[in-house]
Amino acid sequence: METGGSSSVATKKATLTPKAIIYQKFGSEARYYIEEVQEPAEYGCPGLAIPHKGPSLYRCSLQLPGISVVSGTFKKKKDAEQSAAEMAIEKLGIQNSTNSLTQQEASDELVARVKYLFSNEFLPSLQPLSGHLRAALQREARLSGILATSEGQLWIRRQNPYPREIMESSISQPSGSPQSTLIEAVCIPCSSEKAVETVTLDVSSTGYYLDAISKKLGLTDAANVLVSRTVGKTSSETRLYFAAHQSCMLDLSSDPLTAKEAIHLEGPLNESLSKKGPLNERASYFSGHDIYGDAILASIGYTWKSKDLSYEDVSVQSYYRMLISKIPCGLYKLSREAVLMAELPLAFTTRTNWRGSYPRDILCTFCRQHRLSEPVFSTETTPIKAPSESPACGKKLRVTDSTEEEIEHEKGCARDTVARESAESAVTYQCGVKLFSKCQDLIVECFPKDSFKKQNDSIQNTSLKVLSWLNAYFRDLDMTPEKLNSTANSLEIRFCEKNFSKEFALCRSIHNVYQSETQGAKFLDENHISMPNTLPGQGVFSLNIDGPDSGVCPSNGCLLVISYSVSLVTESGYKKVLESSDEFEFEIGAGAVIPHLEAVVIQMSIGQSACFKMDMAPKEFVLAAAAVSARNLSLLSSKSCCLKYSLTLLRVTEPLEERMEQALFSPPLSKQRVEYAVKHIRESCATTLVDFGCGSGSLLDSLLNYPTTLEKIVGIDISQKSLSRAAKILHSKLSRNTDGNAPIACVKSTILYDGSVTDFDSRLCGFDIGTCLEVIEHMEEDQAFLFGDVALSSFRPKILIVSTPNYEYNVILQKANLSSQEEDPDEKTHIQSCKFRNHDHKFEWTREQFNCWATDLAAKYNYSVEFSGVGGSADIEPGFASQIAVFRRTSPPDEDEHLKDTDSAHHYKVIWEWNRPSTYSS
Repeated sequence: METGGSSSVATKKATLTPKAIIYQKFGSEARYYIEEVQEPAEYGCPGLAIPHKGPSLYRCSLQLPGISVVSGTFKKKKDAEQSAAEMAIEKLGIQNSTNSLTQQEASDELVARVKYLFSNEFLPSLQPLSGHLRAALQREARLSGILATSEGQLWIRRQNPYPREIMESSISQPSGSPQSTLIEAVCIPCSSEKAVETVTLDVSSTGYYLDAISKKLGLTDAANVLVSRTVGKTSSETRLYFAAHQSCMLDLSSDPLTAKEAIHLEGPLNESLSKKGPLNERASYFSGHDIYGDAILASIGYTWKSKDLSYEDVSVQSYYRMLISKIPCGLYKLSREAVLMAELPLAFTTRTNWRGSYPRDILCTFCRQHRLSEPVFSTETTPIKAPSESPACGKKLRVTDSTEEEIEHEKGCARDTVARESAESAVTYQCGVKLFSKCQDLIVECFPKDSFKKQNDSIQNTSLKVLSWLNAYFRDLDMTPEKLNSTANSLEIRFCEKNFSKEFALCRSIHNVYQSETQGAKFLDENHISMPNTLPGQGVFSLNIDGPDSGVCPSNGCLLVISYSVSLVTESGYKKVLESSDEFEFEIGAGAVIPHLEAVVIQMSIGQSACFKMDMAPKEFVLAAAAVSARNLSLLSSKSCCLKYSLTLLRVTEPLEERMEQALFSPPLSKQRVEYAVKHIRESCATTLVDFGCGSGSLLDSLLNYPTTLEKIVGIDISQKSLSRAAKILHSKLSRNTDGNAPIACVKSTILYDGSVTDFDSRLCGFDIGTCLEVIEHMEEDQAFLFGDVALSSFRPKILIVSTPNYEYNVILQKANLSSQEEDPDEKTHIQSCKFRNHDHKFEWTREQFNCWATDLAAKYNYSVEFSGVGGSADIEPGFASQIAVFRRTSPPDEDEHLKDTDSAHHYKVIWEWNRPSTYSS
């Protein structure tokens, strides 16, 4: 506790509640009776057959000897009771003299408060404390029933022995010799340089388990053992046991005021305690208060369910699982039961795709683990307008909610009135969250500008932002304040540096111990691994993918199911399986698994298996994943091991966009788009082609199945993972067809570039044909306008084909989302609202908006444009599912401009390049 400039200490005087004052005067003679009062509904509906029930209120009647009072109505029962007690105090003229109690009155008050604990009724009850009393009576055969501590210290005891019948019914005397129970616990040494280790508690059937714990702590008297609150799961009896310093024991000879100050004040007492011995940082981190000396972590004690001692073993693995549950990614890993595989996702896409605990639940658990108050969420709603109300050409429209449309095929048009009324009643949600300490000091607040059509989505996304920032802090505890602030600003987070440092002061010393031990030695020689099987810079070695390519491959948004195992291996051939799963499901591209695995699985197809090795994970994760023997612990310490991952890709579930389209179209809409582009490419007799936003190369792959006049094929994308997949597909097909009679005999070179389609690169100037299929909707709208300008003013292909979803068709696609498909429970409202086809879409245009965008571009840069599409029909509302614009250049490019562009800098990076072998020999 921080103190001000004054060195004087003010004692905090206790204030009794009205109910406590009544209890002081009348004890059990005071009787409270609660009556529920039903208030009429404030907002009734006249003529409605269903009666409206108003809120429940409570009224209290207090009966005292010779007097009774009745309170007013309150929403809470306790408020009604306090009000009745306050009325009685005022009526009787009782003065609160709590602050002027004599020493004897204070002692009598304390005895009155605790005397039930020593009553005949309490001893045989199912109460945890009564279990301790029974054990204390039994361990030394104190059948006289007298409880006391040493005379030199404060003590409370029962004046008269327990009756014999109470003793016999409460304390069972076992027949025969006492039995021993061996219980596994963990010793947490005070010195952080010493490792935690397993200890065994030998608890006798006639003994007291605290005696066994005090023995392990080197104490002679169990009365000197302090017990923490429960740690870990709230349902468990796992606690920390540690020795009490003598300075905690109050001397009877000391002044009562001094004793009272020592009880209530934290700062001076804590400072004196810290001088008595070294602080056990690890134990203190778990308990939330200072612990000195060694500590025992054990799950043992008496419960409300049984008189018998309850216990379960606590292992070193249990300790490390509790440790990683103090950090956000650790909580998520444990919820997936995949400590060495899972990662806290980077984005909350949809509830149907999310696996494991939700971000909000993880954030609440994190706050409980660190003894913070529950997160305080606040949401704001904003009405939105229908897209049809903003028809102005070129206006940037980002639809964050959807409209309700009933399609009238008989009339061939949409009912605009219904759509407009629905959109006007729609709202978007923004969520903010604040984290407070137990003292209600503000620590962190986050108020993102992002809006969502569902309140739950806004809450989950805001929670994930805070978790991501906290996770970044725990990953780099040596992060400078400047970097921490920069990371917070990027996530729209503000925090109080003083309060944050105070609450997480011990994190740095605890988790840094393990960060310094995270990297294992690279005993594998990278130079002996061929580059195609190595992922540079990712710590992955000896990558090997087995099995035939089935052609069904994952892409962003897909749900994958894999089987996997993670083993600890050494150079000498030793292997220990740490973690495995027969079926593990995750969304690709969301960061839900370690990046090393995602980089590997993106190169696989269904049925294929992969095996690779990588550097050691942080030690605390390895030890939390599996029970590790002494030999394995020594291996981790020697840094002579690494992790080996083995996995098989079992299933791939396509993103919702593809599933919706497949429910209505055959062949799928994605295939129809590719076939449309291939047809126009072949008819154009083009020799050069560039695919803007080529992704995993679906169009380029399809082109190689047909004879064309293409000699040079180029693809560009910003995703290196997708480009890696495209390179693998194209290389396999081009390498197999090198004879002159193959359909691709004319293709002389193929290049894949890493870069943004909104950046200019002179190497892509003047191509015969360019394609951009379902790409622009993944950009922000201003970037989509920029792409149009760059493509037609600088790249200037003879023909440019652009496709994008028709937002007006979404109502049909979503109506056709069959029951066999996965649905979000919150979205089962038929066609109350239309959503975007993919969570990654930044916008989706109506036909009018798309036509305005394309027409303006064509007029501005001397192109003609014609509109078409695939899926549906131009003659039936609402048109094509995918709308397509085909631009054709009407004038040759300016020669001077072309020469200037040729000299421009190259902004793209070559990821992969293929040239026909005959080119090299010529």
